[in-house]
Amino acid sequence: MKIVIVGAGQVGATLAENLAREYNDITVVDINDNALRALQDRLDIRTVVGTGCYPDVLVQAGIEDADMLVAVTNSDEINIIACQVAYSLFHTPPKYKKLLFNDKHMPVDVMITPEQVVTDYIRKLVEQPGALQVLDFADGALQLVALRAVANSPLVGQELRTLKEHIPNVDARVAAIFRKDSALFPVGDTVIEDGDEVFFIAAKKNIRKVMSELRRLEKPYRRLMIAGGGNIGYRLTKALEDEYNIKIIEFSADRAAYLSEKLNKAVVLQGSATDQELLLDENIDKTDVFLALTNDDEVNIMASLLAKRLGARKVMTLISNPVYADLMQGGEIDIAISPQQATTSSLLTHVRRGDTVSVHSLRRGAAEALEIVVHGDQKSSKVIGRAIGDIKSPPGSTLAALVRNGEVIIAHHDTVIQAEDHVIVFVVDKENTKAVEKLFAVNFSFF
Repeated sequence: MKIVIVGAGQVGATLAENLAREYNDITVVDINDNALRALQDRLDIRTVVGTGCYPDVLVQAGIEDADMLVAVTNSDEINIIACQVAYSLFHTPPKYKKLLFNDKHMPVDVMITPEQVVTDYIRKLVEQPGALQVLDFADGALQLVALRAVANSPLVGQELRTLKEHIPNVDARVAAIFRKDSALFPVGDTVIEDGDEVFFIAAKKNIRKVMSELRRLEKPYRRLMIAGGGNIGYRLTKALEDEYNIKIIEFSADRAAYLSEKLNKAVVLQGSATDQELLLDENIDKTDVFLALTNDDEVNIMASLLAKRLGARKVMTLISNPVYADLMQGGEIDIAISPQQATTSSLLTHVRRGDTVSVHSLRRGAAEALEIVVHGDQKSSKVIGRAIGDIKSPPGSTLAALVRNGEVIIAHHDTVIQAEDHVIVFVVDKENTKAVEKLFAVNFSFF
């Protein structure tokens, strides 16, 4: 697929890396020559220096025969005009174009608000104490949850085949295990070890029961302290203030006044999240979760380290720089939240071939979980009417579960796939994503 990406910022760079890895023809446009050079040094892509809404620049990028335009600059105006120019002058098929707000007259198929995507991502983590990542499929009927296995839990030191013995009334499946950053393909005799990052899938109603087998079940959170009253901090507080006791710290006096007017129950504090005296005065040691959500990585990291040292039970930190995120997670910072990963997941849903209805990027983009609707019949499909044990899945992929007419079915070797099933596939090596798409294609018609 030939894709033109306008914007070489963090979202654009992350998307380019994900798509280039899958051998798409990628061209990135940006006015920042240094950012483009850095991308080209590590990725097999084309770059064009210039403003992405100028027709001549888009021609240089190959827009005339592009399959898709993705506009992800930090300027709403450039995003809008780039989409309009591509559509009006070059008739680029508008399979996906990304804007930050809605204008029904624009040629846009899908609109994403990054701040809302990240807010929803964080909210799920707050609602599932102990989880490292929580992903919804089939409108929330099914969840894929990642957590860290800890010693003295029932399943640690046990083979996976004993899962059913531990929770006989719950059907669940381990989709993948990451041990010391290496992926393990789970089979019946795989033994879970202390420290393993375990991805398991189950009906949403059963998630807590499965989590209790891998680590001591954490009490629901009640007291939250949020550092940063920007778009993400405000949206999260607004969404949760009726259910949780929330204090939000904002450095700007004007913004703090605005928050006080807009929020109903949350306590708004004007000051610095790195002010030790302020944190102590506001009982940081009795806080269940400290969430650092400013737009400054360094402030978020320092505030989080301070909060943890002063007694915060759990710390979640928004970190844009992926190097920082990898360094910090798992130490004093419990969860490093990558805004690029959350946003890229939404973007990839509209890039994937076939009838892929949702995509989630995992472990900084190294792995992926896809929800695919199965179409065709036994003659035109390689999977319909066949048991999962008889399907030759691409290496490193797991057909973990499916949803049929609203019913959650955890996949086992004798589970037979039917037309219109929503199948959840976990891919530990993204280089095999195209092979997964090919497996579910009807007569391979998209090649």
